[in-house]
Amino acid sequence: MEETRDPYRITDSPWFWAFSFALVSLVGIGLIAPKFDVRQRQIEGRFLGRQKAAEERARRAAGLPPVDLAKEAVDREAAAPKRIVPLWTLATLAAAAAAGSAIMLRREMLAATTR
Repeated sequence: MEETRDPYRITDSPWFWAFSFALVSLVGIGLIAPKFDVRQRQIEGRFLGRQKAAEERARRAAGLPPVDLAKEAVDREAAAPKRIVPLWTLATLAAAAAAGSAIMLRREMLAATTR
């Protein structure tokens, strides 16, 4: 009896969907990058401000002389620290996922054509 093979459909592969979602996430990261930077700067600024205020409260409780936090804030803004949570880490992860799933999809497609 002759065996009939089902044709290979790329959309049946989980690697195709992983590759598609990884590419879409890279596009999304590229689109939100400018807004993310502004928002992340605000969040991190508040975090650093609360951290400095807690340190100042601890200094005053220990009986040490107070520090002018407003002057330090101006100095901190002039230094423009790097982001605590940079967006390139997420973009690198998405690119690695896209590359890995593309390789696996290619291997799967080659295996399907040689059967």
